[in-house]
Amino acid sequence: MMKKKLIAVVGPTASGKTSLAVKIAQKYNGEVISADSMQIYKGMTIATAKPDEEEMGGIPHHLIDFLPPSETFSVSQFTELANKAIDDITARNKLPVLCGGTGLYVRSLIENVQFSSEESDKKLRMELNRRYDEEGGASLIDELSAFDPQTAQELHPNNRKRIIRAIEIYRTTGMTMSEHIRKSKLIPSPLDVTAIGITFADRQKLYDRINRRVDFMMEQGLLEETKTFFEMQAGQTAAAAIGYKELKPYLDGKIDLNTALEKLKQETRHYAKRQLTWFKRDAYIKWIYADQCESVFEEAVRIIDTSL
Repeated sequence: MMKKKLIAVVGPTASGKTSLAVKIAQKYNGEVISADSMQIYKGMTIATAKPDEEEMGGIPHHLIDFLPPSETFSVSQFTELANKAIDDITARNKLPVLCGGTGLYVRSLIENVQFSSEESDKKLRMELNRRYDEEGGASLIDELSAFDPQTAQELHPNNRKRIIRAIEIYRTTGMTMSEHIRKSKLIPSPLDVTAIGITFADRQKLYDRINRRVDFMMEQGLLEETKTFFEMQAGQTAAAAIGYKELKPYLDGKIDLNTALEKLKQETRHYAKRQLTWFKRDAYIKWIYADQCESVFEEAVRIIDTSL
């Protein structure tokens, strides 16, 4: 069976993924598929750095701005919709270009992870959510590490959904999430993937870009967007978006704006570091160091041309 060609552009936040993906799509007659777990939500525009029409450069973008913030969205739903988009784009003789920094989405799609259709234990999930609220994520990760240390090591305490899901899978099936994922990769992928990662040899240059982006987001109206977001009483998953949760204490009168902005910049830098740690595990990603080459795009073209 002929494998479907896919170009993937990954990396940390503020590294320039969107711009590169659009240029690649323009050169190779492609369309972009977003792999961003927050850009899927309607209205969450500034906080998620959702590309506007000008940034899209006339290129169709898939899996962006289609879900109400009150709804949850799983990695299995993402892979299903992404595979449909790939089939649609390929059928029209165009090149699908995956672009995003949600590592779990990217890896699950590229490695063809198969997800169980088993019903979840809603009572257990409610209890774990209650415990997360009362005890915090670190406490549940400690519990998870007793039977699935591999998954526990990969999860951040703020990742409520994945922590709870990992415990739920083990409690309901007796199989750890890491073992479930290992077994789910046994079916060969239908994709022929060229994965390109963007980062910076000098990490401080990436952090400077992040700090400037936060300032720019504030100029664009991030504070007003955050206020509107919480007035809508959006869902748990969307409310975890970096940008909103750091500004909420300011809106609630608990801290001053400068403190909130410094916290936002710090959390975004930490997120970028976690993204890099995740993606660096995947040996198939070909890295471009933006501060060590004259043109990221030309370097990407060289990588793509050798793979087509």
